[in-house]
Amino acid sequence: MTTSELEVSGSSWDVSQFQHTPFYCEENVYLLCKELGTKGIADAQSSDLFVVFISNEKKQIPLWHQKASSRADGIVLWDYHVICIQRKGRGDSPSPHLVWDLDSSLPFPCPLARYVSETIRPDFQTFSEFQRYFRIVHAPVFLRCFASDRRHMKDSVGNWLHQPPLYQPIVAEDGTVHNLNDYFDIRATDAVTGTGADMTNEVFTKKLGVVITESQLEEFFSQIL
Repeated sequence: MTTSELEVSGSSWDVSQFQHTPFYCEENVYLLCKELGTKGIADAQSSDLFVVFISNEKKQIPLWHQKASSRADGIVLWDYHVICIQRKGRGDSPSPHLVWDLDSSLPFPCPLARYVSETIRPDFQTFSEFQRYFRIVHAPVFLRCFASDRRHMKDSVGNWLHQPPLYQPIVAEDGTVHNLNDYFDIRATDAVTGTGADMTNEVFTKKLGVVITESQLEEFFSQIL
């Protein structure tokens, strides 16, 4: 099934068809981007995909409809989370952007507008320390540059906090073995203003992309053509 067929039919994919290790969302999305291309759901080079890190200075971000939650509303207070957003297809009747969140109980994938409304819930009043920021990185750049040796998942004596994936750690093309912190270390002062052509260019070219606020998210992707 191609992307356009998926969107027209309104079908969802079975999450179990994709690699998923609990608490390793950044690696899950790394593999997801590759699998979407392999399965023909996305462009083979992942050029229509964007990796999005969600976090803040306090490392406390509320997201709803998360499978890890024990609550009916599915809320989880993550330190950070990572999703994939697929931009809409070109043409006379473009389809909505899609969010691929392997940890979500919403449809997989989920239209961006619905995901924002039900998972991010910008209309829900929260304290300032729970304000969420979004680092957007073009997937082809992320696939070349990202690396993690999983050190963040070990305690002070080297024990695993959560069991790692069975495959080998991800190493960047330039040989870097760990830069995960560079991606999820997000501060309010990192957020750019506006959503013009300069910002779009940075997303496509910079290793760490750009950081925007939740109020800019949908507007930003409406300008990605």
